[in-house]
Amino acid sequence: MTFSILTLFPDMFTGPFTLSIIKRAQEKNLIDLNIINIRDFAIDNYKTVDDHPFGGGVGMILKVDVIDRALIYIQAKVKAKKAVTRIILLDPKGTLYSQQIAQSYAQFEHLILVAGHYEGVDARVNKLVDEITSIGNYVLTGGELAAAIIVDSVVRLLPDVLSTGATHEESFTQGTLEAPQYTRPSVYKDMRVPKVLLSGNHKKIQAWKQKHTKQVA
Repeated sequence: MTFSILTLFPDMFTGPFTLSIIKRAQEKNLIDLNIINIRDFAIDNYKTVDDHPFGGGVGMILKVDVIDRALIYIQAKVKAKKAVTRIILLDPKGTLYSQQIAQSYAQFEHLILVAGHYEGVDARVNKLVDEITSIGNYVLTGGELAAAIIVDSVVRLLPDVLSTGATHEESFTQGTLEAPQYTRPSVYKDMRVPKVLLSGNHKKIQAWKQKHTKQVA
């Protein structure tokens, strides 16, 4: 699977994408990560990517023409590979991200993520994308962290990235939160692991886990 991220700050992805599961997925050639600098598609001498909003207001808005040129560039490459693609704008006004959406994204061959910045993007960008997604009801400096979260949550769902069955009973996968889990030592500062989990009785253990599984609100 291929991920293309449009951003003004490519270096923000250096840490998250060079460690742990995402690093291993790249080493196994299970995913490709393309970080595209939006500024490369500005056409004036100053490499201008933003401007003041019409009607006034605080902050700067990313320009629709610059983002459009970047998307055209990526889509030309996608068409050459005939990949099934989804273009996603990361914006707090979008649909709230969920595990179910992550699972749907994992079905595509190529995700293009547009990370806004400053006060956001020209609203006409909405017409250039397939959907608008938000990772929560709060404001971030830009969409880079949101893009990293989406990549991380989708990559772990792809075939061969994790061991078989590793994601089947995870929180949110079945609309539930996993039961509490414990490891050694069985007693620590008078805090004890529930006896049933030490019993070896798999039927009782499963019943205990089901009892302590919570439905997602």
